[in-house]
Amino acid sequence: MGSDRRFIWGLAGWVVALAVALVALTLAIGVGRMGAVTLLTGLGVIGALIGLVRHVERTNVMLARFVEALRHGDFAMRFDARGGSGFAALGDALSAAMRDLQSERVRITEEVRFWEAMIDDLPVPLLTIDARSRVERVNKAARQLFDRHDGADVAAFGVYGDALRACLSRPAASAPEIVPLHLAGGTQRAIVRIGVVARLGHPVRVLAIQPVQGALDAAEVGTQTDLVRVLTHEILNSLTPVTSLAGTTAMLLAEATPDIAEARLAVMTLARRAEGMRRFIDSYRMVARLPEPRQRSFAAAPFAAELERLFRVEWTGHRLDVAVDPSLVIVADPDLLAQMMINLLRNAAQATQALSEPQVRLRMRDDPVDGPMIAVEDNGPGVPAAARRDVFLPFFTTRASGTGIGLNIARQIAVAHGWRIEIGDSDLGGAAMRLFLTRSFAVRTG
Repeated sequence: MGSDRRFIWGLAGWVVALAVALVALTLAIGVGRMGAVTLLTGLGVIGALIGLVRHVERTNVMLARFVEALRHGDFAMRFDARGGSGFAALGDALSAAMRDLQSERVRITEEVRFWEAMIDDLPVPLLTIDARSRVERVNKAARQLFDRHDGADVAAFGVYGDALRACLSRPAASAPEIVPLHLAGGTQRAIVRIGVVARLGHPVRVLAIQPVQGALDAAEVGTQTDLVRVLTHEILNSLTPVTSLAGTTAMLLAEATPDIAEARLAVMTLARRAEGMRRFIDSYRMVARLPEPRQRSFAAAPFAAELERLFRVEWTGHRLDVAVDPSLVIVADPDLLAQMMINLLRNAAQATQALSEPQVRLRMRDDPVDGPMIAVEDNGPGVPAAARRDVFLPFFTTRASGTGIGLNIARQIAVAHGWRIEIGDSDLGGAAMRLFLTRSFAVRTG
């Protein structure tokens, strides 16, 4: 931008013309008795002065037209730089700016139309409330949901329930909440979220209203079904070895010379497991909370021996190796821990039952690095690394006949005790489920 050669030469020409006209006018006045010549030279001076001013003022005129066009939003304005003014670069630049502004306006208009269409087709009903408490149904979902009122004020929406009217009357944003809506098809619950945005310099409240009655009903039914599956799974897990022990006890007592000591041991194990099952079921009556451990200290060795007996009754074809630190004392809820260990041992047995020589190992020791630890290992196919985080999710399973419940229950019991449970690889070739007890939950004696 700026002046070019044509402008300079044009400016010089007008200056020279003005100077010549002034000189001629001066000479005519000095000579006298030359009225006509004086008049002509005077007109020449005026003409040269006007031409010089117009030549210089053309830039200002172009800029004034540019600003005026901006003020009125006329982005179709173009600037003609012809006529020798020398400001072709300025005219081209102003015209290019107008083209850019026009293109930007088209882009913004298309973007606004896109978002308007997006919001209008949004499946979540949206309402806005301005400073005058006027309520606007923003999209089609809102117009379809709220179609029974007359008027655009907050009071008109009272036909849908006092809870919604209270939300509409709130002056600021608030946390999401579930409110009942009185609609044509009956009362439904909906999640209401309230936010505040600025519109033309004024705050506007925005309500997103999402009916969730159908989802809540489905979730309630699903929760009830899941609860039945969980309890059925856990009861059957404990009932299988109990049933086997009961049958073994009956056989022992039916012999000509009953082994009273072995039968007494089996009956005592049956009694403990029955009591453990009762307490376990009581712990899961409240679905919304984890089981609350009733902790006490007990020796690890006899606890592991009982687990071993239960395992051998159900899985007669498996090899079970038990390695327990005889001085280890555990502080925990023995019934919940037994429930967890039964699940872990059962999973290990199921993972290896297709092998010709299935092997399971139970270890309880005080690791010098990790602290007190309980591990269940097997020589099965193991758990893929990509699935190790998911196996603790409810109903996630890698077996076609699995329920995906046992490991979730095990994790809940571990969390309730403040422990950590994880899956790794075993030197037996399969998976290793390791339960790390904090120091405060396990001590050594001697």
